[in-house]
Amino acid sequence: MAATRAAAHDLITIGRTGVDIYPLDHGVGLEEVDTFRKFLGGSATNVAVAAARHGRDAALITRVADDPFGRYVRAEAARLGVDPSYITAITDPDGPPTPVTFCEVFPPDDFPLYFYRYGTAPDLMIEPGELPLDAVRDTAVLWATVTGLSAEPSRAAHFAAWQARGRRATTVLDLDYRPMFWASAEQARAQVSRALEHVTVAVGNREECEVAVGETDPGRAADALLDRGLELAIVKQGPKGVLAATRDERVEVAPFPVQVVNGLGAGDAFGGALVHGLLSGWELRRTIEFANVAGALVAARLECSTAMPTTDEVEDALASRARPSERTP
Repeated sequence: MAATRAAAHDLITIGRTGVDIYPLDHGVGLEEVDTFRKFLGGSATNVAVAAARHGRDAALITRVADDPFGRYVRAEAARLGVDPSYITAITDPDGPPTPVTFCEVFPPDDFPLYFYRYGTAPDLMIEPGELPLDAVRDTAVLWATVTGLSAEPSRAAHFAAWQARGRRATTVLDLDYRPMFWASAEQARAQVSRALEHVTVAVGNREECEVAVGETDPGRAADALLDRGLELAIVKQGPKGVLAATRDERVEVAPFPVQVVNGLGAGDAFGGALVHGLLSGWELRRTIEFANVAGALVAARLECSTAMPTTDEVEDALASRARPSERTP
């Protein structure tokens, strides 16, 4: 009897994973911190967790080391609702360890990150030949980040995944530009330019859009992304909110005010909620408002992965006040 093909996932993310080590002492540098907690981390990982919190069938393609933190990543991803089937371990004892990331917490807007990735990390060693290409082709949403393009063989694996998918909707590129992973912004721009030929949705802030398409003005950045053949361009404007644009519609959503504790996971919460809204078939404004509030809720919490809100939490927050886009001046 032929094997039954597994049902398609709602979402597959590909890319960075690891362990976040966050201080419980805020407003001081790491040299003065006494107490920390560890959490599952990495942008692609957090987006998968965020979508799972909305009831979505999410899986993660990444690599870890065969070490205690690698085992933690697999176990914690599964505990948080993410299918760990495509999280593979590097068994080379001389290979890089599962990475850890430290942050400092200086609310409301300063959260320095310190990546301990030893030159490279297992998640940048994803091989094209190990990709689950049937799953990549069939998933409703494929989500990748610019960080995954910063080194080989991960770069080749990303392009192999996109080639197999054939620019199917919805194929998302998070413009998540981290300068510490790149020799220069010009090198990143060249790889992002190639990647934009394969995706249908792009999400980034103004600085990331400058790297991607040379524009910081939100409207011009969105236009430049759409001109590359994308179906949806989303530009985060910080205190000015979010702009989302298609060829037929343009929506701006104001920020949702919260007392910021740690802003690092907000973009990933936005991503998981965006996936949920797109898969739900909501109108664009509702989708962006929902994602915007999801991000704000996480900014009000210390951690990232375990802070991702449920759909009910986001809806309750939306219902607690008039939608920002509908308020009169």
